[in-house]
Amino acid sequence: MCEDAHGIGRRALFVTGAAAALTLGSVSFAAADGQDHGTETTATIRGTLPPGSPDYVYVPIEVPAGVREIRVAYTYDKPPVPAGTQGNALDIGIFDERGTEPGGRGFRGWSGGARSEFFIRADDATPGYVPGPVREGTWQVALGPYTVAPQGLSYELTITLTYGEPGETPAPVYPPERARGRGRAWYRGDCHLHSWYSDGRRTPAEIAALARAAGLDFINSSDHNTHAAHPHWASEAGEDLLILLGEEVTTRNGHVVALGTDPGTFVDWRYRARDNRFGRFARQIRRAGGLVVPAHPHATCIGCGWKFGFGEADAIEVWNGPYTPDDEVALAEWDNLLVASVREGREGRNGREDRGWIPAMGNSDAHRDPDAVGLPQTVVLAEDLTREAIQAGIRAGRSYVAESKNVSLTFTASGERGRHAGIGERLEVPADSPVTIRVEASGAPRCTIRLVTDQGVLFTSAPLPVSGSGTAEWHTTPAYAAYVRAELRHETAAGPVPGALAAFTNPIFLGR
Repeated sequence: MCEDAHGIGRRALFVTGAAAALTLGSVSFAAADGQDHGTETTATIRGTLPPGSPDYVYVPIEVPAGVREIRVAYTYDKPPVPAGTQGNALDIGIFDERGTEPGGRGFRGWSGGARSEFFIRADDATPGYVPGPVREGTWQVALGPYTVAPQGLSYELTITLTYGEPGETPAPVYPPERARGRGRAWYRGDCHLHSWYSDGRRTPAEIAALARAAGLDFINSSDHNTHAAHPHWASEAGEDLLILLGEEVTTRNGHVVALGTDPGTFVDWRYRARDNRFGRFARQIRRAGGLVVPAHPHATCIGCGWKFGFGEADAIEVWNGPYTPDDEVALAEWDNLLVASVREGREGRNGREDRGWIPAMGNSDAHRDPDAVGLPQTVVLAEDLTREAIQAGIRAGRSYVAESKNVSLTFTASGERGRHAGIGERLEVPADSPVTIRVEASGAPRCTIRLVTDQGVLFTSAPLPVSGSGTAEWHTTPAYAAYVRAELRHETAAGPVPGALAAFTNPIFLGR
């Protein structure tokens, strides 16, 4: 065993754009010559990171030829801190000899703060890490000081190399891009889910079983900052469940769901809004066939609030998990974006490519018990149950969000000469032409139906009966309402404050 100590030297700091990273001195191991199969050698590295440390600190490991497995364990101190002061939290991951360049090929895994140790070898790896040969060269253990106490953050890394034949890496098998659908129909999905391949506590099999129980037709794998789960979903897909592959890209300035990317796509997360790098990775998501969906934009956890703007968004996750005040704020912000699209003449289009209006969606962000998969769920009108069709429906805004499989909505606008439009569409009639808005709801006992326009809430129904089913109609003109969207709200005990959502729709735009 060898030991080393690391302190932060000013010359080790390098800056790219506005973001800083730190590379420490390297750790070397003996060559494999003369090492028996299965021999292990270990190095222990200790250091202290001060408050204000860079977002990422790299510890280079010089790996010789002939290594079969690399194993890393770490600990760090958690001293008491004054009330209202952040304590220590240290994330971890690793890059191989191909380097740490953002968006490069060197990524081999990330577990954030979910695990205290991990291993990588050709035939297997800890969940969150990518199996493959442990090749000779400079590997980099990546430390992410998420928060640092005033006393600093003292850490200890233990690196263990095992020598021997490398073994073979299994060829990945991915879930199919098609399930047996019902043709053009409404399909229910949850596109923000975490397994034990990041900080979740459920296996893919457990998540798939819960998705089926929640009445879902499709889900999207979205583990934090890793694509390692992608090959482990194939056995859970079936004719009744379409499984899309993605990632929750978890930066220090907000999180974004890469929804339905090509299998094996890794999207880097090591940048902040001030670095002006997000557009590059948003374009990578789209080149890989995915959608860019900012997640929980007003969540209150550190680093969770969305700071990159919505110019690259294909949709916005307005509702995340059980309905809370930050979802209400996100809903209001999204509604303001709809008004802006009307003002700027973009409401007749949708999708980021032509700078159109941005649809909303909702997902559970479920991690572990008792988190409910499918609370909420996005209900999408798609031509079939395929990756391409589901993404097209989301991108077009042909969708609504419901708290469970029990809640269903039909929302339409009709005008003169038999013209009609549904969710995400436009009713093209003259500005002074009468328009009838109709909502049919089921599965929402005692909820009220609200109709929201660019002016605000212009209609609120009486509470639905205990059966949960009912209908509401409202009459307007395009001159009075540029768009209309529907909400189902639970009863409230806070006076004028609206109750929690049971469902809401994307808008129908009115006028030519």
